[in-house]
Amino acid sequence: MTLKKYLWPVVGAATIAVCAWLLYKELRGLSLDDVWESLAAISHTHWVLSGLCTLVAYAALAGYDRIALMHLGRKIDWWFITICSFTTYALSHNVGASVVSGAVVRYRAYSSKGLTPAEIGILIAVCSFTFMLGTLLLAGLVLVIEPELTERFGDLVPVEASAVTGFVILGLVALYVVASFMKLKPIKLGSINIFYPAPRVVIPQLIIAPVELIGAAGIIYFALPEAGNPGFLVVMGIFLISFSAALLSHAPGGLGVLELVFVMGLPDMDPADVIAALLVFRLFYLIIPFVMALVVILVFERSQFRRNNPPDMRRGET
Repeated sequence: MTLKKYLWPVVGAATIAVCAWLLYKELRGLSLDDVWESLAAISHTHWVLSGLCTLVAYAALAGYDRIALMHLGRKIDWWFITICSFTTYALSHNVGASVVSGAVVRYRAYSSKGLTPAEIGILIAVCSFTFMLGTLLLAGLVLVIEPELTERFGDLVPVEASAVTGFVILGLVALYVVASFMKLKPIKLGSINIFYPAPRVVIPQLIIAPVELIGAAGIIYFALPEAGNPGFLVVMGIFLISFSAALLSHAPGGLGVLELVFVMGLPDMDPADVIAALLVFRLFYLIIPFVMALVVILVFERSQFRRNNPPDMRRGET
């Protein structure tokens, strides 16, 4: 139990340390003035476009929870789902160990709406799988169109990929869709039966998850200058690699991981411009939502306390 408690924090800290060292080697000639100049060079239009991409991404994230609740056959107010989803992801993206931190927020929120712990567990699993499905779908498409993407990273990404890899990934996604439409028997894992979601759940998964990831990648894309920019597909592919690596690393906010992958993946661009774009991403996608999420949690917990402790009860205790 003690080992599990400290394992992921240690992994996260080690990842940050390694990435910080590698980043130092990549950026040792870079100054803060260079980064500031790159930030100042971003046009007002591109700031607005990055902001709009943030809204698209977080609006789609709310769809993750909606899809999971549809799978459970539960109906909850759309506004409540949106606030819960926003708070969950804003917190987990920054804290790291997203499964744990997201589970705490979702349990507190959805248990107040009558969902059982088992249902909340299924909800979290469906949300996680929806993200994985969207990542695989977009990764497959990117590799089919840009098969040389992984060559940009040299030894950083040890797995070589090609257009064939992309078609294999898309084939796996297609098998999942076919299994849903054919209503195949559930997969048995010991005493647990895993049922394929109905088509009315699968189709939204194939739409919402890619939209969220495209929106998040768009924040960075619009913050990058045109000089040396390889295009949106390559930027999105690099984002999928970096964001997935950041989640697996359990480093808070993917600190160091995002920066390292992007700097190495965009060798034709000025590193100062890349770092500036990632600062915009962190501001819009991580920092501002995190601050807002803390306010939401404070308001929610205060309302729960007042509901569970009416004035008459508190007066009686005194």
